[in-house]
Amino acid sequence: MFAVESIVLSPPTTFSCSKLFEGYPCCHRQWRHPGHCRFVHGYSRSFTLWFAATELDACGFVVDFSSLRPLDQQLRDQFDHTFLVNADDPLMDEWQQLHEQGAIDLRVMENVGMEGTAALVWEWANALLQERDGGRTCCWAVEARENPSNASVFTATPPWFAAAAEQSP
Repeated sequence: MFAVESIVLSPPTTFSCSKLFEGYPCCHRQWRHPGHCRFVHGYSRSFTLWFAATELDACGFVVDFSSLRPLDQQLRDQFDHTFLVNADDPLMDEWQQLHEQGAIDLRVMENVGMEGTAALVWEWANALLQERDGGRTCCWAVEARENPSNASVFTATPPWFAAAAEQSP
């Protein structure tokens, strides 16, 4: 079991590991927020991902961290020096104009908050792992952190992994 702040997470299998991805400075706004979060502001986001395996690979790893470079690149493309907005932001036309003028590197998301970001990164990690490992591994938790004080954790076991884990010894 792993402690994330005051939350205890339990992996879905005996074998588990985690990997920290950090250094993704970006900015966003929560246009619906009545307070200061409605203004453009930025953080250097980081992500801790927890992985599980039904069995270890030939090297004795749950996940070979060097094999996660495509995920790191996907995180960099989405979050490194970019401006994140919700798809329904009422200023979308203005943000797109600023993007076209080269003033911002726009990324449109369903939910730019840390909760939505954690779920998105979980989806990306599991798409990579399922394609590569065929169900042997999964990402079962993602902590998305915007600063040392604020984070969100998304936990779920993909159905395809749960079925494989039930069949493993």
